Amino acid sequence: MNDKLAWPTGFRGYTGHGGLREHGDDISIVASDRPATSAAVFTQSLFAGPAVLLSRGHAAGRSLRAVTTLAQNANVATGRQGEENAAEVVRRVAGILGVPEGEVLIGSTGVIGRPLPMSTILPHFERTAERGIAAFTAAPQDVARAMMTTDTRPKTASRTVGQARIVAVAKGVGMLEPNMATMLAYVFTDAEVPAADLDAALRGAVDRTFNCLSVDTDTSTSDTVAVIANGAAGPVDTVRFADALADLCLDLTLQLASDGEGATKLLRVTVSGARDHAQAKRVAKSVVNSPLVKTAVHGADPNWGRVLMAIGKNTDDTDIVPARVTVKFGDVEVYPDEPEADTLGKLADLMRRDEVDIAVTLGIGEGEATVYGCDLSADYIRVNADYTT
Repeated sequence: MNDKLAWPTGFRGYTGHGGLREHGDDISIVASDRPATSAAVFTQSLFAGPAVLLSRGHAAGRSLRAVTTLAQNANVATGRQGEENAAEVVRRVAGILGVPEGEVLIGSTGVIGRPLPMSTILPHFERTAERGIAAFTAAPQDVARAMMTTDTRPKTASRTVGQARIVAVAKGVGMLEPNMATMLAYVFTDAEVPAADLDAALRGAVDRTFNCLSVDTDTSTSDTVAVIANGAAGPVDTVRFADALADLCLDLTLQLASDGEGATKLLRVTVSGARDHAQAKRVAKSVVNSPLVKTAVHGADPNWGRVLMAIGKNTDDTDIVPARVTVKFGDVEVYPDEPEADTLGKLADLMRRDEVDIAVTLGIGEGEATVYGCDLSADYIRVNADYTT
């Protein structure tokens, strides 16, 4: 991570303390100084919060030019007042920036069921408005840090395409099992990309990266991924841009997985030889989400039978035949050839590494998918058992 990472041309960042948490910045804004094209995807949770509902409408115009995030409070299940509070935050941010409200996306993340502390948020925005553009001195890592809840470290990534730069910030290490998006991730670029191409690039990247990430099988009420392109660096090759965006999103995905709540190891599961991509992804998710697999990885316990169990849970996939399946941890095959005692020792050594790779071949077709997760430790229970207390 680069402490000196700068925004692409034409973007500015702001962070400040609005009283959502006891100490540290908890409100952030990133904005373009010129009109932009945009694309976004959101959670499909039935309890999507006011920030998501409001932002969906704004994102439909594909002309977002600013993002504001409130950390430590999801503002979910807060009724009509929660909707009004989210709209008021957008109004204040739009006023500070001098842009239409419909060009502002809002993200809100943290505890569910608590109203926003508007008694401290509104005075904060009033002070920020008085400072104006002089307040916008925050770097990408500052914004990523202000977005954090249970994250242990800020997450940023950057790529270059021709003369254009792509810079992203993200947060989220728990309640991660995506459905259209996951956690909060915002991408900013000075590339000139038509809105339709930007949308296609984002959806393709999300499907191969964030939608292949799971920490605990739980889908957040606030998940949002958005990209804003202001064109300051001119046009770029759309194929190269899409590739760079996908690579950047994979970078963030790995950062998020390795920082999962209580995580000590990155877990990567690849399923090949499936009927199609959907089946491969489904089977891979059943392995990466298994509490028994995750705890075995945490303890470096070479209990490879748990992977077979996880594959076998896919009872609707009747074309999966055990006799055609192979399973490897790293380069060590554990099924169908049961490992000897010395091989189990090698397997345990592999599982002690910071990154553990499990490969499954189904022997059906050409479908393949890789998903990302982490081990399950006692610290995950501690973090979530004490989350509001």
